[in-house]
Amino acid sequence: MPELSMILAGLGDAFSLQTLAFVLFGVITGQFVGAVPGIGPVMAMAIAIPFTFGFDALAGIGFLVGVNKGGLVGGAIPAVLLNTPGTPDAAATALDGYPLARQGKPLKATKMALFASVTGDTFSDIVLITVSAPLAVLALRMGPVEVLGLMMLAFAVIAGLMGSSLSKGFIAAALGLLCAMVGTDPEHATPRLFFGQYELYDGLPLPAVAIGMLAIAELLNRLARSGGVRAAVTMPERQSAADKRVSWAEYWACRYTIARGALIGTVLGALPGIGSTAAAFMSYASARQASRDPGSFGKGSLHGIAAAESANSSVMGANMIPLLTLGIPGNVSAALIISAFMIHGVQPGPFLFEQQGRLIYGLFGAMIVANAMNLLVGQIGLRLWVRVVSAPESFIFSTALLMCFVGVYLASGGIFGIGVMLAFAVLAFVMNAFGFSVVVFIIAFFLGPRLEISLSQTLALLDGHPLRLLDYPFGLALMALAGATGIYLARRRQFDAPE
Repeated sequence: MPELSMILAGLGDAFSLQTLAFVLFGVITGQFVGAVPGIGPVMAMAIAIPFTFGFDALAGIGFLVGVNKGGLVGGAIPAVLLNTPGTPDAAATALDGYPLARQGKPLKATKMALFASVTGDTFSDIVLITVSAPLAVLALRMGPVEVLGLMMLAFAVIAGLMGSSLSKGFIAAALGLLCAMVGTDPEHATPRLFFGQYELYDGLPLPAVAIGMLAIAELLNRLARSGGVRAAVTMPERQSAADKRVSWAEYWACRYTIARGALIGTVLGALPGIGSTAAAFMSYASARQASRDPGSFGKGSLHGIAAAESANSSVMGANMIPLLTLGIPGNVSAALIISAFMIHGVQPGPFLFEQQGRLIYGLFGAMIVANAMNLLVGQIGLRLWVRVVSAPESFIFSTALLMCFVGVYLASGGIFGIGVMLAFAVLAFVMNAFGFSVVVFIIAFFLGPRLEISLSQTLALLDGHPLRLLDYPFGLALMALAGATGIYLARRRQFDAPE
């Protein structure tokens, strides 16, 4: 456990001028890209990672966290004004946000989304700060066999819950692990699968793979379907004061809805592979079922907006729990944050609190600061983001495409990285066309080296005697649970499949 002096030093770093500036810039960027349907915080984070190379570790990671948090708030704006969610998890927000905007109350709808989002996010961050250090201490007691079992369980859950089928999920994971094997063997330090390209001795460049699969492929797809200028619900020139704000009484009336959504999002966010979209719809359904007036949902209910936004935003902090304590990302945003840690020479996992305690508590402080900035920037910038919503897609997407090329060129040191980026963009296009999950591939690619080390250490401990697994009951139980989870998810998909 970090000492109190280290915790206070980390929190002090979060309030340095440099960190505050980068977190603020990240929040503004996140709200901007969230307000543009089709870009979203994940794509923005993938593009931004190469530009954080020259930053201090806390400033760079704090910037990415700000982008992620700001994007969750910004995604609600086009959902309310266009009935087109800026991010997939804002789809539930549109169910009541758009009808309320059509009633001449767009500011009330967006402000309710903002308040519920910040509340849920803050609750999730408090849970993260409270439980992560004790969980890291527990994780330190896990040996190679237990870590291998835990990673097998994570792969089973992620492959089963993402993608169109369990088999395709496992194929995507296997392909990601194969690409992770390119470069130097982490156990014997011998080069492999580099095909005579010395640039691959250190493995495939993380920024090029992430940007190619998450940004380039989606940008080209969006450019092909660009519809020019979108028509949004405009802000009425004359509005009563009650229609332009959310009163304390209205916010307090939604307190149980927000609390329920924050709890659902935090619990689901701590489980790998489920994600914020499922949390938002589950919270929305729960709020409707618990409401005394369920018929008001879908017609502009503030409770519907509060339920969706509090749940999808609370997933963000909870996703950091397995990332920081075990080094296992729960979704693609967490996987990108892992890549940022690795770029700055920091390996996420149970040793993180012992070796980088000051950085981690600085990150916790930056997350709380980002929530406050999210609230402030959202209050000031709502009218500005309305203009962003109406901007031509072709201009925004082509600018983002240029940023991808510049970022990868700087990060990988030349044209080779751009070639890798384009190759993986084509791979992502093919995978999407055939229903293979790109998210599963990315997570497997990031976790590949650690899984390989755990497997080799486990084989060395067993020394060719599989029955020695009985000496590791917890690890054996995790492996059995991984197998049972894979069988359960496969059977569930079989029963849920249409005849």
